[in-house]
Amino acid sequence: MAEESSMMRLKPDHAVDPGHALGIEVTGMTKRFGSFAALDNVSMKVAAGSFHALLGDNGAGKSTLVKCLVGFYQPDEGEIQVDGREYAIRSPHDSHSLGIGMVYQHFTLVPSMTVAENLVMSRDDVPAVVKWKDEMQRLAAFMDTVPFKVPLDKPVSRLAAGEKQKVEILKQLYLRRRFMILDEPTSVLTPTEADEVLGMVRDLTRASKVTVLMITHKFREVMAFADAVSVLRRGKYAGEGRVADLNPTKMAEMMVGSREIPQAHGSKLAGAGADQPRLSISNLVVDNAAGRPAVEHFTLDIRPGEIVGIAGVSGNGQRELVEALIGQRRPSGGDIRIDGKPYGATRGEIHHYRAFSLPEEPLRNACVPGMSVAENMAFRNFDQAPLASGIWLKRGAMVEQADRWIGEFKVKTQGAGAPIGTLSGGNVQRAVLARELSEKVSVLVVANPVFGLDFAAVAEIHDRILAARNAGAAVLLVSEDLDELLELSDRMVVIFDGRIVHETITSAADIAVIGPCMAGHAAAGAVAA
Repeated sequence: MAEESSMMRLKPDHAVDPGHALGIEVTGMTKRFGSFAALDNVSMKVAAGSFHALLGDNGAGKSTLVKCLVGFYQPDEGEIQVDGREYAIRSPHDSHSLGIGMVYQHFTLVPSMTVAENLVMSRDDVPAVVKWKDEMQRLAAFMDTVPFKVPLDKPVSRLAAGEKQKVEILKQLYLRRRFMILDEPTSVLTPTEADEVLGMVRDLTRASKVTVLMITHKFREVMAFADAVSVLRRGKYAGEGRVADLNPTKMAEMMVGSREIPQAHGSKLAGAGADQPRLSISNLVVDNAAGRPAVEHFTLDIRPGEIVGIAGVSGNGQRELVEALIGQRRPSGGDIRIDGKPYGATRGEIHHYRAFSLPEEPLRNACVPGMSVAENMAFRNFDQAPLASGIWLKRGAMVEQADRWIGEFKVKTQGAGAPIGTLSGGNVQRAVLARELSEKVSVLVVANPVFGLDFAAVAEIHDRILAARNAGAAVLLVSEDLDELLELSDRMVVIFDGRIVHETITSAADIAVIGPCMAGHAAAGAVAA
């Protein structure tokens, strides 16, 4: 009963007015997943009719916060106020009833349907028989009230990316959402398309038709279109401000914080890293999914027994760089070499050069969820003795190998035959590390290895990476967690817009320099050997 009195149930008489932009305030929001606090006592206010940007590194809590606002998650603690009244949002239906909507990073439209069909079919009250003449008249009247001009009779599959994003936003307006969450809305748009879409959205906020909360990593767009900004860091609220009073450097400083450089908790072998480069990347160019360069003229050498960390705000080419190095994306230019010899990241070359990897989101990028732990652990050597004899696989040897690695790497599972998709995130990481590190490693490429894991798993995985370095591996560590890079790396580079803009020995790293470089404000001569 106490909860009933403190939180409004979503009844018709409690529905907010859908005719104006909504303001939302979050107070003391905490959300845990087991022992991991994705949000820790976060309080934030988004004023009605504002264009508000939400910044933070990977794992900062941005997605968790907005999923609480749209009803996919329920917070463990805290409250949500909409237009000054407290509500319990327990489902997406509750959020929709309040006028809260979300435009996702990837399009949710039906390609074979027209724009009009996508809009009408998105309603909750679609009749069994649609009277299209009446619907088209209502849609035409609706289109007169919005600044986006998109042909209603055109199939979505024939629209450009910018037009599809407009339709996603139109859909929210058509559904009378007055608080709109945009999740990386320009990730698939050209700069011209992005400016056009965000400019139109800003005009809607200034007309008080909608409030916008935009998750983004692009400082340029924040400075050009947002009124205010809030920053999350490791699940905590790290700062806020009016964009007019800020600049990219100040925002980057809020994201990375101000602190002493932590010391690595693993000892480095004497003389390690003094040899010739093990991994050499020269003038590498890698295109993104839209065919535009995400990595440009990237050059970096890593020596045996050295960890080189790559820092940067998400979306500056890190994902494409890793995919090129582990064979998931073909470079469009440049050269990759291991021990001076060309390297194309084929399966044969990976085995020959012992170039292994722990990519971001390993369950999605390094595993087949429906296959067993034993099968996933055998991906590197299933066709070699003792797991194979000619064309025949030895299932018993595969299970025996898995049982041994499960024990060595402390993988918590119901057994070697359990689907790897049933494991927790930390245990998926341990299973993949077992596969990649149980043989001698020459090159190790690691991307965001401990995202979302508890402290015990983090320490264990960090120790495994350091042990590979100490055994002579050349390690490339890509992370959006600056603390992780400062703790583990021997040398660091900062990447912005697909290029290295700063390089430093970690022991001499200066947060006051790294922050502005992450924001794209590298000082002259910042890149140093």
